[in-house]
Amino acid sequence: MSLPDFKLLRPRTVAEAVEMLAKHSSPLSLVEPNTQLSKGGVQICAGGTDLLPSMRQKLFEPEYVLDLRAIAELRGIRKLDDGGAAIGALTTLSAIEDSALIAERYSVLREAVRTVASPVLRNMGTIGGNICLDTRCLWYNQSAAWRTSCGFCIKKDGDLCHVAPGGTKCWAAFSGDTPPALLCVEAEIEIAGPGGTRRLPIAELYTGIGDARLRLAKNEILTRVLLPAKTANWRGAYRKLRMRGSIDYPLAGVAVAVKANGTVEAVRVAVTAVNPAPMLVKRVEDALVGKSVSQVTDAVLAEVGELAARTAKPLTTSALTPEYRREIVRVYARRAMAAALASSE
Repeated sequence: MSLPDFKLLRPRTVAEAVEMLAKHSSPLSLVEPNTQLSKGGVQICAGGTDLLPSMRQKLFEPEYVLDLRAIAELRGIRKLDDGGAAIGALTTLSAIEDSALIAERYSVLREAVRTVASPVLRNMGTIGGNICLDTRCLWYNQSAAWRTSCGFCIKKDGDLCHVAPGGTKCWAAFSGDTPPALLCVEAEIEIAGPGGTRRLPIAELYTGIGDARLRLAKNEILTRVLLPAKTANWRGAYRKLRMRGSIDYPLAGVAVAVKANGTVEAVRVAVTAVNPAPMLVKRVEDALVGKSVSQVTDAVLAEVGELAARTAKPLTTSALTPEYRREIVRVYARRAMAAALASSE
């Protein structure tokens, strides 16, 4: 489980980092979004809490590791002139957890951040890293010896998805905690590349394909998260299932954000860890918008839970059964919605 040999790159600016990526990335990955390259090329390291264990498992054996930690411009949280907020991609999760601005104006994000791993790992892990987290699967996140014994999988060195062997798609689950919260507040991300910067709604970042999860070329870097003013002060909640209550990735997660002033004016629900991408739940607005908070009965909450469960498509990517994870999504959606509505009163 030792780290493979690699050359360490330490840019001081975003421009220098983009230049290094363009120089050392595989030519194929420059044109195909996030093609999964496990050997050679360059891997980006922010906090390293996900990448380094994966390298020890020999899931990635890059020739170069691009360490972003010296780029000061990628850190910090600030309120924007239009009333929104911007978070640098290297801002640690603990800094977001401790931010009064985030707690007051984007409570669902703070709730999600507080559940990530442990305090020690939140001191190292970054918001950009959590957004770009690799997908996970019971057949993939194992030692090299274990993977050899089962003949590898489509995501790494093989051509078979053990989860859905009849198809050619990788179903590894996206297991980040912050993206469903960011979906609920309609966040955008800023991406830097050789052609300059571009902005993208976070909902458009994910492909829904387990082994090519991001619409982000290997010569691009996520630089900022932009939280809009229109969703500031929405009340939120996040509920998460995990094997160990203090440190684990989610096996199912539900984020909820509500705008209500006696009456529900807007609502968002998103799920994570039960699909190859975090996903917004559709038609929740039909069930809730226009109702007074006092009119949101158990039957209405049950409808929200049912909509969330239909969105979830868990397969055997974890130690828990798909049926249990789908049922937990149903339950957590009801509980998170009830908590968000209660905090809006």
